[in-house]
Amino acid sequence: MAQRKSRAGAPNIQLLHTGADLRQVSKELRRMNDKEITKRFRKELRAAAAPFVPAVRAAIDDIPVKGTSGSTGLRKRLKKDTKLPVRTVGKNASVSIGLPGAGMPSGQRALPAAMEGTKKWRHPVFGDTDVWVQQEPHPYFYRTVRPMGVAAKAAVNRVVNQITRDIT
Repeated sequence: MAQRKSRAGAPNIQLLHTGADLRQVSKELRRMNDKEITKRFRKELRAAAAPFVPAVRAAIDDIPVKGTSGSTGLRKRLKKDTKLPVRTVGKNASVSIGLPGAGMPSGQRALPAAMEGTKKWRHPVFGDTDVWVQQEPHPYFYRTVRPMGVAAKAAVNRVVNQITRDIT
């Protein structure tokens, strides 16, 4: 299981990255041009990785809220930005989970990484633009997905093996 960061530095985990088996299956599917098998391959890869999304969203819900005003909506935006892209074309066929930051409002694209602690987060104190504070991170992503990695990799490998048997 390889770790990488998106452009904004947000967390992202790839379950299989440039794996020879996944790449070969993807190449064979393109050669065959069988839309039904390709569709099933993508669907089964997504299903194998699907447990990550609710787990990450639950971890986001567990991030503490400080102050008396309650949530600012950051957790809701983080949960909405949690994505599970499946790529079956090109050399790097993969299934990954991440918070790319692209779904965040302008000026907030680095917040997934800042909340995780992979990027520093400074902001002015509410109501006083002259006083700045460094926000404490609240890791939620890697501590959630790491324990799930072995089972997810096995599930993805099962999908690859099943599709390989079907197309050979």
